[in-house]
Amino acid sequence: MTGAPIQVADDIWILEGETVSFYGFAYPTRCVIARLPDGGLWVWSPIALTDDVRRQVEALGRPRHLVSPNKIHHLFLQDWKAAWPGAKLWGPQSTIDKRTDLAFEAALKDEVPADWQDVFKMVRFSGSPVMDEVVFFHRPSATVVLADLSEHFSQGFLDRHWKPWQRWIAGLWGIVEGKGYAPLEWRLSFFNRRKARACKSEILAWNPDKVIMAHGVWQSGGGKAFLEKAFAWV
Repeated sequence: MTGAPIQVADDIWILEGETVSFYGFAYPTRCVIARLPDGGLWVWSPIALTDDVRRQVEALGRPRHLVSPNKIHHLFLQDWKAAWPGAKLWGPQSTIDKRTDLAFEAALKDEVPADWQDVFKMVRFSGSPVMDEVVFFHRPSATVVLADLSEHFSQGFLDRHWKPWQRWIAGLWGIVEGKGYAPLEWRLSFFNRRKARACKSEILAWNPDKVIMAHGVWQSGGGKAFLEKAFAWV
């Protein structure tokens, strides 16, 4: 059973999902839910839609926007769209190209959709020919929301779910608590570091207080300092 939503600040919550296997590695899942001024819900990286998850979500409101941050975080979009047919689907072009079975709004690029009612800023983190992720900033709570540009696994999670050789890789790659780097294959794909550094600078200029990532220990404070360390590879 899914736990109760974790309130990050006014009108923004985390909902933890199940642990899934990604190429043989156990990954926790979570979504972020924000309530917009009109009462509709903005849902980032929807998790598996169980009956319990649906009850938890509907206690907060009605989903109006379902958001995929990158081409990896798309698995449950069709279930949420079926449950709330009026919700709009959003994602970068990489997600849209991958999920041709779903009808998305225009690809997320530089302009924040007006439908989001000035609650968010965003940056398409560029510089890689293969990795395409949109980073979001919830303005009212000064919270950065990112998917795989920072993985921040706790030692406790790794001890429970990862084999010794997998834990060795986690430490080597820096996807552990205290570092929070992106996986090595992601970092190596950013051939154009000038573009990546420009994106990093824009994100840090938001002066974030909190940071929520898809996988690992999220930060309830000190967000800018955390991201300076997590993006040290850029």
